[in-house]
Amino acid sequence: MRKIALPLAVLLLATPVLAAVRITIENDSGAALIKYATDGEKVRAFALDITVDGAATIDAISQFHKGESTAASPGYGIFPANFGQYITVDADTGEVESWDVDEYTPLADPCDPGALGGLGTDGVTLEMGALYYPADDTSPNAPPNSGTLCKLEVSECCNMSAVVNAIRGGVVLTDATSVDPDLSVATNVAICSEECFPSSHPAYNTWVAVGKPECWCYPRQCHGDADGGSAGSTKTGVYYVGTADLNILISAWLIKEPPHGDGIASVPNGICADFARDQAGSTKTGVYRVGTSDLNILVEYWLDKEPPHGDGVPADCGGTLEP
Repeated sequence: MRKIALPLAVLLLATPVLAAVRITIENDSGAALIKYATDGEKVRAFALDITVDGAATIDAISQFHKGESTAASPGYGIFPANFGQYITVDADTGEVESWDVDEYTPLADPCDPGALGGLGTDGVTLEMGALYYPADDTSPNAPPNSGTLCKLEVSECCNMSAVVNAIRGGVVLTDATSVDPDLSVATNVAICSEECFPSSHPAYNTWVAVGKPECWCYPRQCHGDADGGSAGSTKTGVYYVGTADLNILISAWLIKEPPHGDGIASVPNGICADFARDQAGSTKTGVYRVGTSDLNILVEYWLDKEPPHGDGVPADCGGTLEP
């Protein structure tokens, strides 16, 4: 490895210029990918503030490069805010002992001037630079013109935004000029895992409260279909509410919640028989989720055959998960 000579000069403030640099945020199954792209310009360093709204917090960071950028492993792996604290350079050889240090991340210390609160808060500051040889834009070891800077985990669904942190250096090209990147696809980007039960449904909060059971996502669950499966045949008629669903209901029948019992969670798939999506009883004698109201629903749709042998069970319970 060549001697380390950090190009810290590129982090100095300069007069912003127009350049085709784009910062984007992409939802990735409830996490956020922070990406960049250019039309040929080589960015030498990024300093970005990433924030989330509501009660959400940014809780983890991953998928970032560490160390020098090479043709075999290109990327932005120089983190100015943490380099001196976590990276050891041999005084005689000028070589880095190891880039693989757990604490060495792109996150600026919240105590640094102009830095946001860090993990566990609603905002983090990213500082990422690239070190490669030769140091010009045509270098085969330079980072590509587009890629992922890192992945951020959030505590709950939220909107995420990115802005340039000029105090920490901003976005800087190889020649040390700072640029104003396009942030149009990095502003108020919804970060949320795809759920099979829509948040607009009246029972959504109840679904969350009982642990987001997958079975409530069956489109006929609220009409007695506890297992999402069908029986019968195309010749005699297919039905969704039958013996299998009755057995689940029986196993969960009048199971009381703590402190009066072990609760519906103690019964495998027991919550699936809560067709009415309600509870009964009292705090004095015991609250339960599966009872008469659920039995009445199952009886109403018992063995109802699908067309053309019958009217079938409505698939309107709000869920989108087919078995």
